[in-house]
Amino acid sequence: MEVICFQDEAWYKLVETVVQRMQEANKVKSKKWLSGEEVMDMLHIKSKTTLQDLRDSGKIRFSQPEKKMILYEADSIEEYLNQNLRKTF
Repeated sequence: MEVICFQDEAWYKLVETVVQRMQEANKVKSKKWLSGEEVMDMLHIKSKTTLQDLRDSGKIRFSQPEKKMILYEADSIEEYLNQNLRKTF
């Protein structure tokens, strides 16, 4: 068995770094509404037309608070991805 010792200052710095990274990772998931660019990145699509097709067919939910502003619900994008999940053999 191996024992690793830390000085107090080094230990707290390590814990602080881990907590900070976990918070940053959770920020992405905690966002309720996403822009079109963020959704296109998540779905790995390059065409705005494809995004519009997903929206028009009702496959993903969106909100349009202003004429040229369309926001997509993050949970809807995750549901869409899970619906199209293929199990491995």
